[in-house]
Amino acid sequence: MSLPAFLTSRPARPTWLTPRVLRTEALAGLVVALALIPEAIAFSIIAGVDPRVGLFASFTMAVTIAITGGRKAMISAATGAIALVIAPLAREHGLEYLLAAVILGGVLQILFAVGGVARLMRFLPRSVMVGFVNALAILIFTSQLPYLVDVPWTVYALLAVGLAVMVGLPRLTRAVPAPLVAIVALTAFTVAAGVMVPTVGDQGSLPDSLPVLGVPMVPLTFETLSIIAPYALALALVGILESLMTAKLVDDITDTHSDKTRESWGQGVANIVTGFFGGMGGCAMIGQTMINVKAGGARTRLSTFLSGVFLLILVVVLGSVVALIPMAALVGVMIMVAVGTFDWHSIRPGTLRRMPKSETTVMVSTVAVTVATHNLAYGVGVGVLVAIVLFARRVAHLVDVTSVLDPDGTTKIYRVSGQLFFASSNDLVFAFDYADDPAQVVIDLSAAHIWDASTVAALDAITTKYEARGTTVTITGMNDNSRTRHDALAGHLSGAH
Repeated sequence: MSLPAFLTSRPARPTWLTPRVLRTEALAGLVVALALIPEAIAFSIIAGVDPRVGLFASFTMAVTIAITGGRKAMISAATGAIALVIAPLAREHGLEYLLAAVILGGVLQILFAVGGVARLMRFLPRSVMVGFVNALAILIFTSQLPYLVDVPWTVYALLAVGLAVMVGLPRLTRAVPAPLVAIVALTAFTVAAGVMVPTVGDQGSLPDSLPVLGVPMVPLTFETLSIIAPYALALALVGILESLMTAKLVDDITDTHSDKTRESWGQGVANIVTGFFGGMGGCAMIGQTMINVKAGGARTRLSTFLSGVFLLILVVVLGSVVALIPMAALVGVMIMVAVGTFDWHSIRPGTLRRMPKSETTVMVSTVAVTVATHNLAYGVGVGVLVAIVLFARRVAHLVDVTSVLDPDGTTKIYRVSGQLFFASSNDLVFAFDYADDPAQVVIDLSAAHIWDASTVAALDAITTKYEARGTTVTITGMNDNSRTRHDALAGHLSGAH
Protein backbone atom coordinates (compact mmCIF):
# COMPACT_ATOMS: atom_id res chain seq x y z
CA MET A 1 0.00 0.00 0.00
CA SER A 2 1.54 3.29 -1.05
CA LEU A 3 1.41 6.40 1.09
CA PRO A 4 -0.32 9.60 -0.11
CA ALA A 5 1.83 11.83 -2.25
CA PHE A 6 1.80 14.69 0.27
CA LEU A 7 3.43 12.37 2.84
CA THR A 8 6.18 11.14 0.56
CA SER A 9 7.01 14.29 -1.38
CA ARG A 10 9.53 16.72 0.05
CA PRO A 11 8.44 20.37 0.23
CA ALA A 12 10.11 22.60 -2.31
CA ARG A 13 12.92 24.69 -0.89
CA PRO A 14 12.37 28.45 -1.22
CA THR A 15 14.33 29.94 -4.11
CA TRP A 16 16.28 32.27 -1.84
CA LEU A 17 17.65 29.31 0.18
CA THR A 18 19.65 27.86 -2.71
CA PRO A 19 23.43 28.12 -2.21
CA ARG A 20 23.92 30.30 -5.27
CA VAL A 21 21.25 32.81 -4.24
CA LEU A 22 22.45 32.81 -0.63
CA ARG A 23 25.98 33.64 -1.77
CA THR A 24 24.78 36.40 -4.08
CA GLU A 25 22.54 37.95 -1.44
CA ALA A 26 25.16 37.73 1.32
CA LEU A 27 27.98 39.21 -0.75
CA ALA A 28 25.76 42.01 -2.05
CA GLY A 29 24.64 42.78 1.50
CA LEU A 30 28.25 42.94 2.66
CA VAL A 31 29.25 45.39 -0.07
CA VAL A 32 26.23 47.56 0.75
CA ALA A 33 27.12 47.53 4.45
CA LEU A 34 30.65 48.70 3.69
CA ALA A 35 29.33 51.49 1.49
CA LEU A 36 26.77 52.51 4.12
CA ILE A 37 29.32 53.26 6.83
CA PRO A 38 30.91 56.45 5.47
CA GLU A 39 27.56 57.59 4.09
CA ALA A 40 25.85 57.20 7.47
CA ILE A 41 28.68 59.05 9.20
CA ALA A 42 28.54 61.87 6.64
CA PHE A 43 24.75 62.20 6.98
CA SER A 44 25.10 62.31 10.76
CA ILE A 45 27.46 65.25 10.39
CA ILE A 46 24.95 66.98 8.08
CA ALA A 47 22.20 66.44 10.66
CA GLY A 48 24.44 67.71 13.46
CA VAL A 49 24.34 64.52 15.54
CA ASP A 50 26.83 61.90 16.72
CA PRO A 51 27.90 59.39 14.00
CA ARG A 52 26.39 56.52 15.93
CA VAL A 53 22.92 58.09 15.45
CA GLY A 54 23.26 57.70 11.68
CA LEU A 55 24.84 54.26 11.89
CA PHE A 56 22.15 52.93 14.22
CA ALA A 57 19.49 54.40 11.93
CA SER A 58 21.00 52.57 8.95
CA PHE A 59 20.97 49.29 10.88
CA THR A 60 17.39 49.52 12.18
CA MET A 61 15.99 50.89 8.90
CA ALA A 62 17.56 48.11 6.81
CA VAL A 63 16.58 45.27 9.13
CA THR A 64 13.02 46.51 9.67
CA ILE A 65 12.26 47.37 6.04
CA ALA A 66 13.54 43.93 4.99
CA ILE A 67 10.52 42.56 6.87
CA THR A 68 7.90 45.27 6.40
CA GLY A 69 8.82 46.77 3.00
CA GLY A 70 7.03 46.20 -0.27
CA ARG A 71 10.07 46.24 -2.59
CA LYS A 72 12.45 43.29 -2.34
CA ALA A 73 16.20 44.05 -2.41
CA MET A 74 15.73 47.79 -1.90
CA ILE A 75 17.99 49.34 0.73
CA SER A 76 16.69 51.83 3.29
CA ALA A 77 18.97 53.64 5.71
CA ALA A 78 19.93 57.11 6.93
CA THR A 79 19.90 59.48 3.94
CA GLY A 80 21.09 62.95 3.06
CA ALA A 81 17.58 64.17 2.26
CA ILE A 82 16.30 63.22 5.71
CA ALA A 83 19.42 64.68 7.31
CA LEU A 84 18.77 68.03 5.62
CA VAL A 85 15.14 68.00 6.80
CA ILE A 86 15.89 67.33 10.46
CA ALA A 87 19.15 69.27 10.83
CA PRO A 88 17.48 72.53 11.98
CA LEU A 89 15.47 70.64 14.62
CA ALA A 90 18.57 68.92 15.99
CA ARG A 91 20.46 72.21 16.04
CA GLU A 92 17.74 74.20 17.80
CA HIS A 93 16.19 71.64 20.14
CA GLY A 94 18.58 68.69 20.44
CA LEU A 95 18.62 64.97 19.79
CA GLU A 96 15.57 64.01 21.88
CA TYR A 97 13.26 66.24 19.87
CA LEU A 98 14.78 64.84 16.68
CA LEU A 99 13.96 61.27 17.78
CA ALA A 100 10.40 62.30 18.64
CA ALA A 101 10.03 63.85 15.18
CA VAL A 102 11.28 60.63 13.56
CA ILE A 103 8.68 58.58 15.43
CA LEU A 104 5.88 61.01 14.55
CA GLY A 105 7.07 61.03 10.94
CA GLY A 106 6.77 57.25 10.88
CA VAL A 107 3.21 57.45 12.20
CA LEU A 108 2.34 59.98 9.48
CA GLN A 109 3.81 57.70 6.81
CA ILE A 110 1.52 54.89 7.97
CA LEU A 111 -1.46 57.24 7.82
CA PHE A 112 -0.44 58.37 4.32
CA ALA A 113 -0.21 54.73 3.24
CA VAL A 114 -3.68 53.99 4.60
CA GLY A 115 -4.91 57.09 2.75
CA GLY A 116 -3.67 55.70 -0.56
CA VAL A 117 -0.72 58.02 -1.22
CA ALA A 118 1.06 55.25 -3.16
CA ARG A 119 -1.58 55.44 -5.87
CA LEU A 120 -0.36 58.94 -6.73
CA MET A 121 2.74 57.36 -8.30
CA ARG A 122 0.72 56.70 -11.46
CA PHE A 123 0.66 60.44 -12.07
CA LEU A 124 4.44 60.73 -12.34
CA PRO A 125 5.42 61.23 -16.00
CA ARG A 126 8.28 59.21 -17.44
CA SER A 127 10.28 62.38 -18.05
CA VAL A 128 10.15 63.15 -14.31
CA MET A 129 11.39 59.63 -13.57
CA VAL A 130 14.27 60.04 -16.03
CA GLY A 131 15.13 63.40 -14.46
CA PHE A 132 14.94 61.84 -11.01
CA VAL A 133 17.37 59.08 -11.98
CA ASN A 134 19.82 61.43 -13.70
CA ALA A 135 19.73 63.89 -10.79
CA LEU A 136 20.43 61.08 -8.34
CA ALA A 137 23.41 59.97 -10.40
CA ILE A 138 24.79 63.52 -10.42
CA LEU A 139 24.26 63.92 -6.67
CA ILE A 140 25.92 60.57 -5.96
CA PHE A 141 28.92 61.59 -8.05
CA THR A 142 29.25 65.13 -6.65
CA SER A 143 28.91 63.84 -3.08
CA GLN A 144 32.19 61.96 -3.59
CA LEU A 145 34.18 64.99 -4.75
CA PRO A 146 35.00 66.28 -1.23
CA TYR A 147 36.93 63.05 -0.65
CA LEU A 148 39.12 63.86 -3.66
CA VAL A 149 40.11 67.41 -2.69
CA ASP A 150 43.35 68.22 -0.83
CA VAL A 151 44.40 64.58 -0.61
CA PRO A 152 47.71 62.82 -1.37
CA TRP A 153 48.34 61.77 -4.97
CA THR A 154 48.18 58.15 -3.84
CA VAL A 155 44.42 58.56 -3.36
CA TYR A 156 44.01 59.15 -7.10
CA ALA A 157 46.21 56.15 -7.86
CA LEU A 158 44.14 53.94 -5.55
CA LEU A 159 40.93 55.29 -7.08
CA ALA A 160 42.17 54.50 -10.60
CA VAL A 161 43.11 50.95 -9.59
CA GLY A 162 39.77 50.45 -7.87
CA LEU A 163 37.83 51.66 -10.92
CA ALA A 164 39.92 49.41 -13.18
CA VAL A 165 39.10 46.40 -10.99
CA MET A 166 35.38 47.17 -10.97
CA VAL A 167 35.31 47.65 -14.75
CA GLY A 168 37.56 44.74 -15.70
CA LEU A 169 36.76 41.99 -13.19
CA PRO A 170 33.11 41.44 -14.27
CA ARG A 171 34.41 40.64 -17.76
CA LEU A 172 36.38 37.75 -16.29
CA THR A 173 34.08 36.47 -13.55
CA ARG A 174 30.97 37.44 -11.61
CA ALA A 175 31.40 34.88 -8.86
CA VAL A 176 32.39 37.64 -6.41
CA PRO A 177 31.14 41.25 -6.59
CA ALA A 178 33.82 43.46 -8.12
CA PRO A 179 33.24 46.27 -5.57
CA LEU A 180 33.99 43.86 -2.71
CA VAL A 181 37.20 42.71 -4.41
CA ALA A 182 38.28 46.32 -4.93
CA ILE A 183 37.60 47.26 -1.29
CA VAL A 184 39.45 44.25 0.12
CA ALA A 185 42.40 44.55 -2.28
CA LEU A 186 42.94 48.28 -1.74
CA THR A 187 42.62 47.94 2.02
CA ALA A 188 45.11 45.08 2.12
CA PHE A 189 47.56 47.04 -0.03
CA THR A 190 47.40 50.26 2.02
CA VAL A 191 47.85 48.35 5.27
CA ALA A 192 50.69 46.14 3.99
CA ALA A 193 52.52 49.00 2.27
CA GLY A 194 51.91 51.50 5.05
CA VAL A 195 50.36 54.01 2.65
CA MET A 196 48.92 57.00 4.47
CA VAL A 197 45.57 57.95 2.93
CA PRO A 198 42.20 59.06 4.36
CA THR A 199 40.29 56.10 5.78
CA VAL A 200 36.82 55.35 7.13
CA GLY A 201 38.16 55.84 10.63
CA ASP A 202 38.99 59.44 9.78
CA GLN A 203 35.32 60.21 9.10
CA GLY A 204 34.23 59.79 12.72
CA SER A 205 34.23 57.43 15.68
CA LEU A 206 32.46 54.10 15.25
CA PRO A 207 30.10 52.81 17.98
CA ASP A 208 31.32 50.05 20.29
CA SER A 209 27.92 48.96 21.66
CA LEU A 210 24.50 47.89 20.38
CA PRO A 211 21.60 50.33 20.00
CA VAL A 212 19.34 50.46 23.07
CA LEU A 213 15.55 50.76 23.07
CA GLY A 214 14.32 53.94 24.70
CA VAL A 215 11.65 56.63 24.69
CA PRO A 216 12.60 60.19 23.66
CA MET A 217 12.85 62.40 26.74
CA VAL A 218 10.56 65.23 25.63
CA PRO A 219 7.54 66.79 27.38
CA LEU A 220 4.27 65.30 26.17
CA THR A 221 2.70 68.68 25.51
CA PHE A 222 1.05 70.55 22.64
CA GLU A 223 4.10 72.81 22.51
CA THR A 224 6.32 69.81 21.82
CA LEU A 225 3.94 68.68 19.10
CA SER A 226 3.99 72.13 17.50
CA ILE A 227 7.80 72.02 17.45
CA ILE A 228 8.25 68.56 15.93
CA ALA A 229 5.15 68.35 13.68
CA PRO A 230 6.50 70.42 10.74
CA TYR A 231 9.73 68.43 10.66
CA ALA A 232 7.84 65.13 11.03
CA LEU A 233 5.57 66.04 8.11
CA ALA A 234 8.53 66.99 5.92
CA LEU A 235 10.33 63.78 6.88
CA ALA A 236 7.27 61.69 6.08
CA LEU A 237 6.69 63.28 2.67
CA VAL A 238 10.34 63.26 1.58
CA GLY A 239 10.82 59.70 2.84
CA ILE A 240 7.78 58.30 1.05
CA LEU A 241 8.54 60.18 -2.17
CA GLU A 242 12.15 59.00 -2.35
CA SER A 243 11.21 55.45 -1.39
CA LEU A 244 8.39 55.10 -3.92
CA MET A 245 10.49 56.64 -6.69
CA THR A 246 13.34 54.27 -5.89
CA ALA A 247 10.95 51.31 -5.73
CA LYS A 248 9.61 52.19 -9.19
CA LEU A 249 13.17 52.39 -10.50
CA VAL A 250 13.99 48.93 -9.11
CA ASP A 251 10.74 47.62 -10.60
CA ASP A 252 11.96 48.74 -14.01
CA ILE A 253 15.44 47.29 -13.54
CA THR A 254 14.26 43.88 -12.31
CA ASP A 255 11.07 43.66 -14.42
CA THR A 256 9.08 42.90 -11.28
CA HIS A 257 6.25 44.64 -9.46
CA SER A 258 6.36 45.91 -5.90
CA ASP A 259 3.63 46.73 -3.39
CA LYS A 260 3.88 50.52 -3.09
CA THR A 261 1.28 50.73 -0.32
CA ARG A 262 3.15 48.18 1.77
CA GLU A 263 6.38 50.04 1.10
CA SER A 264 4.77 53.27 2.33
CA TRP A 265 3.59 51.91 5.67
CA GLY A 266 6.71 49.76 5.93
CA GLN A 267 8.81 52.93 5.82
CA GLY A 268 6.64 54.30 8.61
CA VAL A 269 7.16 51.24 10.79
CA ALA A 270 10.91 51.36 10.11
CA ASN A 271 11.12 55.01 11.15
CA ILE A 272 9.15 54.36 14.33
CA VAL A 273 11.51 51.51 15.26
CA THR A 274 14.50 53.66 14.36
CA GLY A 275 13.32 56.56 16.52
CA PHE A 276 12.87 54.33 19.56
CA PHE A 277 16.37 52.89 19.05
CA GLY A 278 18.03 56.30 18.86
CA GLY A 279 18.38 56.61 15.07
CA MET A 280 17.93 59.71 12.93
CA GLY A 281 15.37 58.19 10.58
CA GLY A 282 15.76 57.41 6.91
CA CYS A 283 14.24 56.16 3.68
CA ALA A 284 15.25 54.28 0.55
CA MET A 285 18.80 54.91 -0.66
CA ILE A 286 19.20 54.96 -4.42
CA GLY A 287 23.00 54.56 -4.41
CA GLN A 288 23.12 51.56 -2.08
CA THR A 289 20.08 50.05 -3.77
CA MET A 290 21.89 50.22 -7.11
CA ILE A 291 24.93 48.55 -5.53
CA ASN A 292 22.67 45.82 -4.20
CA VAL A 293 20.55 45.26 -7.31
CA LYS A 294 22.83 46.12 -10.24
CA ALA A 295 26.38 45.55 -8.98
CA GLY A 296 25.55 42.75 -6.53
CA GLY A 297 22.72 41.09 -8.43
CA ALA A 298 20.55 40.77 -5.30
CA ARG A 299 16.82 40.17 -5.71
CA THR A 300 15.42 39.18 -2.29
CA ARG A 301 14.77 40.63 1.16
CA LEU A 302 17.72 38.66 2.50
CA SER A 303 20.28 41.06 1.06
CA THR A 304 18.50 44.03 2.66
CA PHE A 305 18.36 42.27 6.02
CA LEU A 306 22.00 41.16 5.86
CA SER A 307 23.19 44.64 4.90
CA GLY A 308 21.87 45.88 8.25
CA VAL A 309 23.26 42.94 10.19
CA PHE A 310 26.67 43.19 8.53
CA LEU A 311 26.71 46.93 9.17
CA LEU A 312 26.22 46.42 12.90
CA ILE A 313 28.82 43.65 13.04
CA LEU A 314 31.33 45.69 11.07
CA VAL A 315 31.07 48.84 13.20
CA VAL A 316 30.65 47.20 16.62
CA VAL A 317 32.73 44.01 16.38
CA LEU A 318 35.14 44.77 13.54
CA GLY A 319 35.27 48.53 13.92
CA SER A 320 39.05 48.60 14.13
CA VAL A 321 39.32 46.71 10.82
CA VAL A 322 36.64 48.73 9.03
CA ALA A 323 38.37 51.94 10.11
CA LEU A 324 41.35 50.94 7.94
CA ILE A 325 39.37 50.90 4.66
CA PRO A 326 40.68 53.69 2.42
CA MET A 327 38.01 56.16 1.38
CA ALA A 328 39.34 55.93 -2.16
CA ALA A 329 37.93 52.39 -2.40
CA LEU A 330 34.43 53.45 -1.33
CA VAL A 331 34.55 56.56 -3.52
CA GLY A 332 35.32 54.33 -6.48
CA VAL A 333 32.31 52.15 -5.69
CA MET A 334 30.01 55.17 -5.54
CA ILE A 335 31.41 56.62 -8.78
CA MET A 336 30.65 53.34 -10.54
CA VAL A 337 27.15 53.45 -9.06
CA ALA A 338 26.68 57.00 -10.37
CA VAL A 339 27.84 56.04 -13.87
CA GLY A 340 25.57 52.99 -13.89
CA THR A 341 22.58 54.90 -12.56
CA PHE A 342 22.64 57.76 -15.10
CA ASP A 343 20.34 57.23 -18.08
CA TRP A 344 22.88 57.98 -20.82
CA HIS A 345 20.37 57.16 -23.55
CA SER A 346 18.25 60.13 -22.44
CA ILE A 347 20.94 62.66 -23.44
CA ARG A 348 22.04 61.15 -26.74
CA PRO A 349 21.64 63.65 -29.61
CA GLY A 350 19.36 61.26 -31.48
CA THR A 351 17.09 60.84 -28.47
CA LEU A 352 16.93 64.58 -27.84
CA ARG A 353 16.01 65.22 -31.50
CA ARG A 354 13.15 62.72 -31.41
CA MET A 355 11.89 63.64 -27.95
CA PRO A 356 9.25 66.43 -27.76
CA LYS A 357 10.71 69.63 -26.36
CA SER A 358 8.19 69.57 -23.52
CA GLU A 359 9.46 66.17 -22.35
CA THR A 360 13.05 67.36 -22.41
CA THR A 361 12.08 70.52 -20.53
CA VAL A 362 10.45 68.46 -17.78
CA MET A 363 13.52 66.23 -17.46
CA VAL A 364 15.96 69.15 -17.37
CA SER A 365 13.89 71.09 -14.84
CA THR A 366 13.72 68.05 -12.55
CA VAL A 367 17.49 67.58 -12.75
CA ALA A 368 18.29 71.27 -12.31
CA VAL A 369 16.11 71.82 -9.23
CA THR A 370 17.21 68.57 -7.59
CA VAL A 371 20.90 69.27 -8.09
CA ALA A 372 20.57 72.92 -7.05
CA THR A 373 18.65 72.18 -3.83
CA HIS A 374 20.01 68.69 -3.08
CA ASN A 375 16.38 67.85 -2.34
CA LEU A 376 14.69 65.19 -4.44
CA ALA A 377 11.24 66.22 -3.24
CA TYR A 378 11.69 69.74 -4.63
CA GLY A 379 13.01 68.44 -7.92
CA VAL A 380 10.21 65.94 -8.44
CA GLY A 381 7.60 68.50 -7.36
CA VAL A 382 8.86 71.08 -9.85
CA GLY A 383 9.13 68.44 -12.57
CA VAL A 384 5.51 67.35 -12.07
CA LEU A 385 4.36 70.99 -12.00
CA VAL A 386 6.19 71.78 -15.25
CA ALA A 387 4.76 68.62 -16.83
CA ILE A 388 1.22 69.61 -15.84
CA VAL A 389 1.59 73.14 -17.20
CA LEU A 390 3.07 71.98 -20.51
CA PHE A 391 0.48 69.23 -20.88
CA ALA A 392 -2.37 71.67 -20.20
CA ARG A 393 -0.87 74.12 -22.70
CA ARG A 394 -0.58 71.40 -25.33
CA VAL A 395 -4.11 70.05 -24.80
CA ALA A 396 -5.63 73.55 -24.71
CA HIS A 397 -4.66 74.07 -28.35
CA LEU A 398 -6.52 70.94 -29.44
CA VAL A 399 -9.98 72.49 -28.94
CA ASP A 400 -11.71 73.39 -32.19
CA VAL A 401 -14.93 75.30 -32.87
CA THR A 402 -16.62 75.13 -36.28
CA SER A 403 -19.97 76.54 -37.35
CA VAL A 404 -22.56 75.93 -40.03
CA LEU A 405 -25.73 77.86 -40.85
CA ASP A 406 -29.03 76.02 -41.19
CA PRO A 407 -30.28 76.07 -44.85
CA ASP A 408 -33.29 78.18 -43.88
CA GLY A 409 -31.00 80.71 -42.18
CA THR A 410 -32.84 80.62 -38.84
CA THR A 411 -30.38 78.45 -36.84
CA LYS A 412 -26.61 78.39 -36.55
CA ILE A 413 -24.90 75.25 -35.25
CA TYR A 414 -21.54 75.47 -33.49
CA ARG A 415 -19.66 72.17 -33.13
CA VAL A 416 -17.09 72.15 -30.33
CA SER A 417 -14.49 69.35 -30.18
CA GLY A 418 -11.72 68.66 -27.65
CA GLN A 419 -11.15 68.61 -23.91
CA LEU A 420 -12.73 71.61 -22.20
CA PHE A 421 -11.05 72.72 -18.98
CA PHE A 422 -9.69 75.94 -17.49
CA ALA A 423 -6.83 76.29 -19.98
CA SER A 424 -8.86 75.58 -23.11
CA SER A 425 -12.21 77.12 -22.20
CA ASN A 426 -11.01 80.62 -21.33
CA ASP A 427 -10.95 81.60 -25.02
CA LEU A 428 -14.12 79.69 -25.86
CA VAL A 429 -16.27 82.76 -25.33
CA PHE A 430 -14.51 84.54 -28.23
CA ALA A 431 -15.32 81.81 -30.77
CA PHE A 432 -18.93 82.91 -31.29
CA ASP A 433 -20.42 85.66 -33.49
CA TYR A 434 -22.94 87.14 -31.07
CA ALA A 435 -23.90 90.19 -33.14
CA ASP A 436 -24.61 88.52 -36.51
CA ASP A 437 -25.95 85.09 -35.49
CA PRO A 438 -29.64 84.26 -36.13
CA ALA A 439 -32.32 83.92 -33.46
CA GLN A 440 -31.53 80.26 -32.80
CA VAL A 441 -28.06 78.96 -31.84
CA VAL A 442 -27.16 75.32 -31.13
CA ILE A 443 -23.90 74.43 -29.39
CA ASP A 444 -23.07 70.80 -30.16
CA LEU A 445 -20.73 69.24 -27.58
CA SER A 446 -20.93 65.63 -28.80
CA ALA A 447 -17.18 65.71 -29.64
CA ALA A 448 -16.17 67.53 -26.45
CA HIS A 449 -15.90 66.80 -22.74
CA ILE A 450 -16.52 69.22 -19.87
CA TRP A 451 -13.95 68.74 -17.11
CA ASP A 452 -14.36 71.63 -14.69
CA ALA A 453 -16.32 74.61 -13.40
CA SER A 454 -14.33 77.02 -15.61
CA THR A 455 -15.90 75.47 -18.70
CA VAL A 456 -19.40 75.62 -17.23
CA ALA A 457 -18.80 79.28 -16.38
CA ALA A 458 -17.65 79.93 -19.97
CA LEU A 459 -20.80 78.29 -21.36
CA ASP A 460 -22.91 80.38 -18.95
CA ALA A 461 -21.16 83.52 -20.20
CA ILE A 462 -21.82 82.55 -23.84
CA THR A 463 -25.48 81.89 -23.10
CA THR A 464 -25.81 85.21 -21.26
CA LYS A 465 -24.29 87.16 -24.15
CA TYR A 466 -26.73 85.59 -26.62
CA GLU A 467 -29.75 86.08 -24.34
CA ALA A 468 -28.87 89.77 -24.03
CA ARG A 469 -29.42 89.97 -27.80
CA GLY A 470 -32.62 87.96 -27.75
CA THR A 471 -31.00 84.80 -29.12
CA THR A 472 -32.09 81.39 -27.87
CA VAL A 473 -29.21 78.99 -27.10
CA THR A 474 -29.51 75.19 -26.93
CA ILE A 475 -26.60 73.05 -25.73
CA THR A 476 -26.73 69.47 -27.04
CA GLY A 477 -24.62 66.33 -27.33
CA MET A 478 -23.15 66.31 -23.83
CA ASN A 479 -22.08 62.88 -22.55
CA ASP A 480 -23.39 61.70 -19.18
CA ASN A 481 -20.38 62.90 -17.19
CA SER A 482 -20.36 66.33 -18.82
CA ARG A 483 -24.15 66.72 -18.43
CA THR A 484 -23.99 65.85 -14.74
CA ARG A 485 -21.30 68.44 -14.14
CA HIS A 486 -23.05 71.07 -16.27
CA ASP A 487 -26.49 70.57 -14.71
CA ALA A 488 -25.02 70.81 -11.19
CA LEU A 489 -23.12 74.06 -11.82
CA ALA A 490 -24.85 75.95 -14.62
CA GLY A 491 -26.29 79.24 -13.40
CA HIS A 492 -24.78 78.86 -9.93
CA LEU A 493 -21.27 80.18 -10.53
CA SER A 494 -20.60 83.69 -9.30
CA GLY A 495 -19.68 86.12 -12.03
CA ALA A 496 -21.28 83.98 -14.70
CA HIS A 497 -23.98 86.56 -15.35
